[in-house]
Amino acid sequence: MGGVNAAGRTSGHQAFRRTVLDSLPETDRQETLLGLASLMNLARCDDQGQWFDAEGQPAEAQALAERLADQVLSHTLIRRIEDERFNATGIPANRQSKLTLGQDLTFTLRSRQLPEQPPADWQIRELDNRHVEVTVPAGEFDVLLPDHRQALVRAAGQLPSGFAPEQLYRSVHHPRGLSMTIFGASDCLGDSGLDWDALRDSLDPDDIAVYAGNSIGQMDAEGWGGLMKSFVAGERATSKQMPLGYAQMPADFLNAYVLGNVGGAGAAMGACASFLYNLKLGLNDIRSGRRRVVMVGTADAPITPEVIEGFRSMGALADDESLKALDALEVLTDSDYQKACRPFARNCGFTIAEATQFVILMADDLALDTGARIIGSVPDVFVNADGWKRSISAPGVGNYITLSKAVALARDIVGDEGVRQRSFVHAHATSTPKNRTTESHVLNEVARANDIQAWPVVAVKSFIGHSQGSAAGDQAVSALGSMATGILPGIPTLDAIADDVHHSHLDIRREAREFTADVAFINAKGFGGNNASGVVLSADVTLKLLAARHGEAALAAWRERSGLCEQRRADYLDKAQRGEFTPTYRFGEGVLEGPELEITDREIRIPGYAKPVSLKVDNPFGSL
Repeated sequence: MGGVNAAGRTSGHQAFRRTVLDSLPETDRQETLLGLASLMNLARCDDQGQWFDAEGQPAEAQALAERLADQVLSHTLIRRIEDERFNATGIPANRQSKLTLGQDLTFTLRSRQLPEQPPADWQIRELDNRHVEVTVPAGEFDVLLPDHRQALVRAAGQLPSGFAPEQLYRSVHHPRGLSMTIFGASDCLGDSGLDWDALRDSLDPDDIAVYAGNSIGQMDAEGWGGLMKSFVAGERATSKQMPLGYAQMPADFLNAYVLGNVGGAGAAMGACASFLYNLKLGLNDIRSGRRRVVMVGTADAPITPEVIEGFRSMGALADDESLKALDALEVLTDSDYQKACRPFARNCGFTIAEATQFVILMADDLALDTGARIIGSVPDVFVNADGWKRSISAPGVGNYITLSKAVALARDIVGDEGVRQRSFVHAHATSTPKNRTTESHVLNEVARANDIQAWPVVAVKSFIGHSQGSAAGDQAVSALGSMATGILPGIPTLDAIADDVHHSHLDIRREAREFTADVAFINAKGFGGNNASGVVLSADVTLKLLAARHGEAALAAWRERSGLCEQRRADYLDKAQRGEFTPTYRFGEGVLEGPELEITDREIRIPGYAKPVSLKVDNPFGSL
């Protein structure tokens, strides 16, 4: 697994540890603070383990961690948006106005700034090769007046301050989401410890697939955001904005610049459930035998004025006025913004966030043969729509079906007691009044039906916000963190459970707790009725299942082979802890266009790929 969100990078469970920081042993707490400080360019460490502060002064690790703790903690997780457009300067805008001219208005401007289609009543006189004089007759005159709008929403789950993924590789006008994609996928490869090139060479190219995308597309200035407003803003559209804006572009970037994949590719869009939709594509491929390795992920960067305004106008976001009203405040402080997201408590809307998350799925026999590091398994993801609805944004019945199926499958695998005593649910938990009622009813009724008396509920959005299509990815990697450490994060913004929350069979807590889990349920309720619930099994349960299927001897051989992956991973995490990142970005390498191929009626050989693409295909119809 790999990626980054408002809590930090995914590899080594750094982001998870940030959410349970106060529950960690002191050595782990210090390591997490220093790792975040290096990610945020507040500190660095040399090869000998000597730490330095931002000014280059050597410092003892423990003292440096404590000195930087407040800065690290206040500039991670949900907080006041740090983009100056959202603060004192305001968001650039234009206001439509109609001027009434009492007399003719004459002005000069550069010839190239003249409208291509000037109004018919303008009188234009050329002054020289570069300038013209314009006279507008008295009367009404339509104009756009420059303006700055004060942001109505100022809280978001931003990547840690000082971390700029686009500065880690040769990014050229890449939208933020795609720069995050490059980092997230590279972090995933590093955390896996796999030698990707060697793995690729050992497989038929068609054994590999990538399913990655997002829920909205790239909507910042370098993507569709800049494209859509170019005319009205008086700017030129660029050749990159259109292609780089597509929602499946994270998959395209991975194929072209990170993995060199010529196998399966694509993206499934399911609004806030998009990560689980893509995860289902990957596991279906592996279960069917079509693929052996699949990289799955999402990358969402929706913290832009236009996207935020769109959600605010729907009444979906926790805007400043609503937060003030919620706590009867006159002015919001930094600490008020930090607790903007309040799942299952009295709340007023979700908090938008940015994140990228990736996982590598492998066929079980291949994982054993390669000595891959196994951190868990996904037996299935269930997807169901809502059916008839009053409005497209209203919740419906689909989530009852998906979560019930997920629990039924888990009971078949780990037994009734395994689900009742050693499972927890990562709720979608957006922090909207509607979600706290409807999702809590789903969770409570499924728990009741399965005789679960106190089902532990985790709501990671209370820390990092709602990253749209990447939200379930945030939940999944957090669940893996809980399974690895035995700690379930609490909901720190939960002062009290709201009166309309159904929780007779749920265990919803403010504080973190120790918990040994065999199963995690990842729940997602996407806009438009895109419901998905995934089952994640712990590493311990997964290894028991592998032993039952392949035998103890195969598992022992895997353990012997796994040392190399573990060592490569340890080397990567050591560099990551020091803030040394070299994302994989192979622009222009090994480019092929077709004439280089060797094509027969049985296979296609591709230069640079050890094995050919087999043309043996399954015929579902039979021969005539």
